[in-house]
Amino acid sequence: MPSVEVNGLELTYERSGEGPPLVFAHGVLCDSRAWRPQLAGLSDELTVVAWDEPGAGRSVDPPESFGLTGYADCLAGVIEALGLGPAAVGGLSWGGIVAQELYRRRPELVAGLILADTYAGWAGSLPAEACAARLASCLNQATMPAADVVEQWMPSLLSDRAPAAVADELASILSDFRPAGFRLAVRAAAAADTRDLLGRIATPTLLLWGEHDARSPLAVGERMRDAIPGAGLVVIPGCGHVSNLEQPDRFNAAVREFCRRVPGS
Repeated sequence: MPSVEVNGLELTYERSGEGPPLVFAHGVLCDSRAWRPQLAGLSDELTVVAWDEPGAGRSVDPPESFGLTGYADCLAGVIEALGLGPAAVGGLSWGGIVAQELYRRRPELVAGLILADTYAGWAGSLPAEACAARLASCLNQATMPAADVVEQWMPSLLSDRAPAAVADELASILSDFRPAGFRLAVRAAAAADTRDLLGRIATPTLLLWGEHDARSPLAVGERMRDAIPGAGLVVIPGCGHVSNLEQPDRFNAAVREFCRRVPGS
């Protein structure tokens, strides 16, 4: 995989296609492989880049002091190193939180935001008790064998209708998670609260949500849509949390239409 050095960290990424830039950030336990349907399906029209965040895939582990701003600054560094800015930036789940923080810190790099099945931070979207319980559960899981973590996570990530091949692919990706990266990402997600930012987002924004998302319910997306000026919400019917893998054709169609409307694209 190609790589760039950002803030002293060697970060890997996948790149496909030519055209206006589209950069994707994955969720916890995942890496750039989670964006394979987008790298393949959108590269006829766009330059699609999916990174391995610090502590995931083949990127190096970040220091224990790493937090949300560190992830956002590293993503900014990748965009700059590859000469992609301003780019449409998409993130699913935790990746959507990183995308929001990137916009907060470096809005000039973001031509548009695609926020899929995400949160205004866990602290900004979940009740305090639920947020604390989720963090505690994740930190405990970071000490478990990968097979046990996969078994516990899979039921909440896809709908009952997901094809077996999709479930197998996602389970394979999850099984390669890195405990240190998982631990740091969930701590950052649990501390994050971007509600103060939402009303100040001035770039075109698309929200994409699985109808049956069990981890970030549709109500979270509806609140974010109402808070972000001019944001649109596309609900993918019969779909769970990892909507880009479960229903890639619908996901890609919405992303393609959005990118065609982003100024400069």
